[in-house]
Amino acid sequence: MDTSYDPAQLRTFLAVAQTLSFTQAARRLGIRQSTVSQHVRRLEEAGRQLFARDTHRVDLTEDGEAMLGFARTILRAHERAAAFFAGTRLRGRLRFGASEDFVLTRLPEILESFRRDHPEVELELTVELSGTLHRQLEAGRLDLVLAKRRTGDTHGELVWQDALDWIGAPQLRIDPERPVPLIVFPPPGITRARALEVLEEHGRAWRIACTSTSLSALVAAARAGLGVMVHSRGLIPPGLVPVPARAGLPEPGGVDFVLLHGDRRGAAQEAADALAAAILAGGDRLHRGGGG
Repeated sequence: MDTSYDPAQLRTFLAVAQTLSFTQAARRLGIRQSTVSQHVRRLEEAGRQLFARDTHRVDLTEDGEAMLGFARTILRAHERAAAFFAGTRLRGRLRFGASEDFVLTRLPEILESFRRDHPEVELELTVELSGTLHRQLEAGRLDLVLAKRRTGDTHGELVWQDALDWIGAPQLRIDPERPVPLIVFPPPGITRARALEVLEEHGRAWRIACTSTSLSALVAAARAGLGVMVHSRGLIPPGLVPVPARAGLPEPGGVDFVLLHGDRRGAAQEAADALAAAILAGGDRLHRGGGG
């Protein structure tokens, strides 16, 4: 049978694939949850199941994983064609902030595609801790931010949700009788705050083994066996693994990755909207397959 792929349905599919939640996808897109279900059902009418779902969990099937690449390609072609025939070219200066979490991901590929599609946009990139980026956005020094927020907070546009894990070198062993050696960002790091909170809530002693604003430096310290760090499960860097449950470390909970817009209008806002759309379309590329 002939199958056509409606861009609206593909955007809905990507939102569900990235959030693994029909509810969160509806919230992100500003549509009803029943509409999300209808869009997915239409895409599955070709006879391929895209999601395995029950009352508690939504997961991509093998066909759903394959659809990710096709959906991104179709949407990008659609958007480029629309921009070409509309005769509009984005211009201006766009100040974009990304948290340290994305240093080892495929974010550079998304930015490269954006620069290729919009060569007249002057893109300025700031890489910082999430808490610092939030403050810079509030102060008007950034136009768009991709960063973490605590689960349960509502500010920002959700890109995806993830669990947090304790991670370290494969050979690392945690002595339950000694303080937990921590590898952390400095304040106002969100994962730092979460690590200290859960350890203190459970009465576990801790000590700081390494502090740095650089994710690469923290990863190097962890690979050297200096200690453990709390990190997004979907962004675990190569060479590091989740700490086994037998170590007795308390569950650190979850984290949201969100886009936040500044207050500027005009060309900067149009460019920010275009980059936000590109990040949302390719958001699964930021965390699927780990941090490599």
